[in-house]
Amino acid sequence: MRTIIFIGLNKSGSSREAVKAANELGYYTVVFTDQEKQIQQRSEYKDVHQLTLVELSNMEEIKQQIYLLQQRGNEVVVITSFVDKYVHTASLLADEFCENYVSTEAIAIMENKEKTRNFFADQSFTPRFKVITKDDHLPFVFTYKKFKFPVVVKCASSTGSKDVLFATNNGELKKNVSRLRAKNVNETIIIEEYVEGDQYLVEVLVTNGNVQIGAIIKQEITKGKRFIVTGYGVLAEVPTDLEESLMTVIETIVSTLALENGAFHLELRLTEDGWKLIEINPRISGGAMNKMIKAAFGYSLVEETLKMLIGETPSLEKTTNHYVFTQYVILEHKGILEKVTGKGRAMATPGVVEVYVKPKSGTYVTPPLSMGHRYAYVIAKGDTFLEAQSIAKQAANELTFHLRIE
Repeated sequence: MRTIIFIGLNKSGSSREAVKAANELGYYTVVFTDQEKQIQQRSEYKDVHQLTLVELSNMEEIKQQIYLLQQRGNEVVVITSFVDKYVHTASLLADEFCENYVSTEAIAIMENKEKTRNFFADQSFTPRFKVITKDDHLPFVFTYKKFKFPVVVKCASSTGSKDVLFATNNGELKKNVSRLRAKNVNETIIIEEYVEGDQYLVEVLVTNGNVQIGAIIKQEITKGKRFIVTGYGVLAEVPTDLEESLMTVIETIVSTLALENGAFHLELRLTEDGWKLIEINPRISGGAMNKMIKAAFGYSLVEETLKMLIGETPSLEKTTNHYVFTQYVILEHKGILEKVTGKGRAMATPGVVEVYVKPKSGTYVTPPLSMGHRYAYVIAKGDTFLEAQSIAKQAANELTFHLRIE
């Protein structure tokens, strides 16, 4: 049986869509998970042919499970992950057990914020930054003359807006560095300039050196205790100068990484000084990204990514072309969720593609400290950006989270 192994899986979002796509392409799907809850809820993962509990931090244990599959006659064609912290692990395993079309070295650079900043340090799209290693003593005097406040302070391994803090003066900077250092004394911390400008997310697929843009998405960011992306607008039509300038940045990244094949997404801000790279990740963005791209253009980006990983030629040819906006719902209060009302009204709003509510009744919910604290989304499409945005926001306003405040 031609088999695709997935390292890690989220209950919903791009990683789950990828398993479904592999199933539809006719492959035997194996998921290695360290989530006991997923084993207990086995019936909810019907598109997974084999779900195996494995300690994902233990490479030898994972390898033993792969050997067992091979002994049973499974032909391991691809080992991959669509979950941020396991992309590099999956690529290392693919180097050993099957033909790996992507570069493990490039993934390692993209996956770690310190490596990304240092690797692209000489590029014009890199913001000014300073790396604070575990050997740098605190408190330190912030004398890096290129900087001016405000700045962003983040852990090199942070994902989903976790451990990303904002500082407007030297006192806040020292406090935030100390906070991050207290969480993990060995963690490298990055201080970088806060850049103003509209933020965009760009999905990219590279096959045999050929660069294809899967989608250009304008983002809305809500700044509370963390920077949380609450709105995504997929652009059906992109201004020529915007697309060309983005392609210049992307081609520079691809050539500098010597990337022949790969999937990644960029988050960038368009500033007065041109594009500034906020971060790069070696996978499709999570959450509703695949669904919103499919609603906009008709193709499944995770399916085309799998084709690239198999060694086939993916196609990002549009069969539809809609503006799509996804509105995420975050909460202002914490408490126990009793129920969510308004889902039917939201779904009945003309133009709405999907309404998704994540937590079940009885779940403890909180204002957002990471992207994982977004509790619902509405995907809507329209003939213009503003129409899709308006529909999504109107429908999202129909949702009411009833909490028992504790």
